[in-house]
Amino acid sequence: MRYLPLTEADRGAMLARVGVGAIDDLFTDVPAGALLAAPVDLPRAAGELAVERTLTALARRNLSAGEVPSFLGCGAYRHHVPAAVDHLIQRGEFLTSYTPYQPEIAQGTLQYLFEFQTQVALLTGMDVANASMYDGATAAAEAVLMARRVTRRTDVVLAGNLHPHYAATIRTHAELGAGGQVVQASADPAGGNDGAADVGKATACLVVQTPDVFGRPVDLVPLAEAAHAVGALLVVVVTEVVALGLLEPPGAQGADIVVGEGQGLGVGLNFGGPHLGLFATRDKYVRQMPGRLAGATVDAAGRPGFVLTLSAREQHIRREKATSNICTNSGLCALAFTIHLSLLGEAGLTRLARLNHEAACRLADRLEAVKGVRLATPAFFNELTVRLGQPAGPVVDALAQRGVLAGVPGARLWPGAADLDDVLILAATELTTDEDMDALVASLSEVLA
Repeated sequence: MRYLPLTEADRGAMLARVGVGAIDDLFTDVPAGALLAAPVDLPRAAGELAVERTLTALARRNLSAGEVPSFLGCGAYRHHVPAAVDHLIQRGEFLTSYTPYQPEIAQGTLQYLFEFQTQVALLTGMDVANASMYDGATAAAEAVLMARRVTRRTDVVLAGNLHPHYAATIRTHAELGAGGQVVQASADPAGGNDGAADVGKATACLVVQTPDVFGRPVDLVPLAEAAHAVGALLVVVVTEVVALGLLEPPGAQGADIVVGEGQGLGVGLNFGGPHLGLFATRDKYVRQMPGRLAGATVDAAGRPGFVLTLSAREQHIRREKATSNICTNSGLCALAFTIHLSLLGEAGLTRLARLNHEAACRLADRLEAVKGVRLATPAFFNELTVRLGQPAGPVVDALAQRGVLAGVPGARLWPGAADLDDVLILAATELTTDEDMDALVASLSEVLA
């Protein structure tokens, strides 16, 4: 009873209050196939040493991207993180601090958030950025909800080559909002499905990704013109933040809101998390921006200081006036991002981006020489797509058995899409060596033979 203090009567009273007859009624939206018919097959109790050994054995079943040639990407990228980043973010002042509710005792936190916002605004070419969000996908969903508030429209158009996980997150949030349609064309490595033709008078925003999920940089200028011509906003998604070291900033191409994933700088892969959402927009839309905004000011004595300038969420103001239910930010990841980018500097980021692009070019040259492989994206940053002429999933599995993580097969992102079944998306970064590429080509040649 120490850990389960409620009686059957207590539970019955709560169920009656919310209007259901049994606990299982709370999970009716969960697919039946995802529900367990019995408890997990684990011992009811075990000693600490036994638990440690069991968990260690489970962890060893993972194939780490840092231990073998890895070409995984599609929204999570392996980059070198300087040792100084981890050393600094583990200082007690940063690691144990939470949310800067009281600015007078949170000046250090507010200062680095202010610097983070400045970096994101400069990278994206926008006027203002918030103090981060949970990840790129939820930032994209929040951008759509913001566009609806700004335009007072409900329909949303998604480019066909928007990452499917981002599209799914947007749909989930949009369905919880003001209704309206969410329209998306089919994905195509060759492009030409940017959604501009679907934008109309009821469209709140057009959402497009650059580089897109297949690795293609997208010219945003005509898309911005098409959206603005009917009073819609252009939302730009960037899943590989290092690309902004070479590509023209989305803000300079007409974007109204830019969101992205900041994991590539300072954060690392970490087997899938945590991530770091980026969010930037124009000055005129700042009061509709979700999350929080740290600002610089001076105190009564004229000394510089930092405050939370905007924090328009439901815990602080009337719920109906809130622009977001985001209750915090990815503060420690934002700090890691800020430290890494500060160490690089503008010239360093540009050089890092060039190294990534050069690695992808070398990879493309090697892959084109493999019999049966056809390059599907002639323009790319550090991620490219090939067609294998046969289902890519089994090929990826066979290469994993050979100790090579060969990328993401199309069937994983678009299950059931026959025209994308032979698609393989591969990423190369500054950590991808020529030896890694040789191992991929050799193994791929064997499997495709």
